[in-house]
Amino acid sequence: MTTDQSKENLMQIVQEMGDHDLLMFIREALTSRVFASTPSGALKLMFQLDADIYELEGQMSCAYDNGIHTKHRHTRYHDFFVDRIRAGETVLDVGCGIGALAYDIAAKSGAVVTGIDINKKNIATAKDRFMHDSIRFILGDVLETNFEEKFDVVVLSNVLEHIEDRVQFLKKILHSVDPSRVLLRVPLFERDWRVPLKKELGLDYRLDSTHFIEYTHQEFVAEIESAGLGFSHYESCWGEIWAEAKPS
Repeated sequence: MTTDQSKENLMQIVQEMGDHDLLMFIREALTSRVFASTPSGALKLMFQLDADIYELEGQMSCAYDNGIHTKHRHTRYHDFFVDRIRAGETVLDVGCGIGALAYDIAAKSGAVVTGIDINKKNIATAKDRFMHDSIRFILGDVLETNFEEKFDVVVLSNVLEHIEDRVQFLKKILHSVDPSRVLLRVPLFERDWRVPLKKELGLDYRLDSTHFIEYTHQEFVAEIESAGLGFSHYESCWGEIWAEAKPS
């Protein structure tokens, strides 16, 4: 029997198992392999499995809530942005994704929102699902878009970590649209003891493989200040940093 045939037979058996039996099978197989390995080898195996499960959990969380990750409502991070924006203000939501946050800002704060994203599919979804009288969505790169107006507020919600040269990125945005404040949300490196252990073992510790950084508090403060911004609000919540910064 070939390896492919063995895998196919095993998959057929797994498909026929009930959930309880499947979990017991996985637990027993993993436990057997872990205790037959070295501590570092066992940790690497378990952390890789954990990363794979985390990715699947994210996909199923989106499917469970009709295309929007359940973290939006569980962490209530939209409120952090909405509560810091006033009616009538103009807001630039950079990397707006499918537009869920932009919609809440417009609908709940009374601000006028421009959402911009480089992903064509995201913008199409935003226009289909999250349009509002006070929102416009733009497909494009924020650094290459010539905005005719200035903006009171720039929103960067889980955006900075995807940028390689973040200080220059921030400086260019500040020069281009001249906001009075910037609202930021970034992933925190110091969110869990397993993160530095993964790094020590030479594993990818990031929540997303497209992240250039997941910040320590010290790194985040240094970058924001290097960009010419000073903090007016700073908190750590849900393994992330939520902050409001203003040009110095």
